Amino acid sequence: MEKVYTAVVTAKGGRDGHIKSEDGVIDLELKAPKVMGGEDGYANPELLFAGAWGACFLGALGSVGIRDGVNVTQATVDVHISFNKEGTSSYALSAELHVHIPGIDWDVAQKLADAAHKGCPYSKATRGNIDVKVIAD
Repeated sequence: MEKVYTAVVTAKGGRDGHIKSEDGVIDLELKAPKVMGGEDGYANPELLFAGAWGACFLGALGSVGIRDGVNVTQATVDVHISFNKEGTSSYALSAELHVHIPGIDWDVAQKLADAAHKGCPYSKATRGNIDVKVIAD
């Protein structure tokens, strides 16, 4: 495997902390969501993960679209990252990726979404580790 790019982000303080990228592009205060005892109006790890996965997934979908000759430039994906309790002190993530490709029949959209899920680096990283559903809307 050949490294193409490495992102470096320093995190301090956990869910009620701060993250800053080495290049200064990201410089965010984090808070747990209100439902988890935090405050509204702040980023949290699940929001950041959802955004990053969605952007990466659309990149993979674009590659699949080019390969299959289908225009997916207007596609969107709503990534739902859930923080789930698995017992008294154990937690796990789950995800749903809701993919919308305007002007495409549902069965073709689902096939393209499934192919993108196979190739997306974030999807590969989570495969077999968390429950993930990919749903064409």
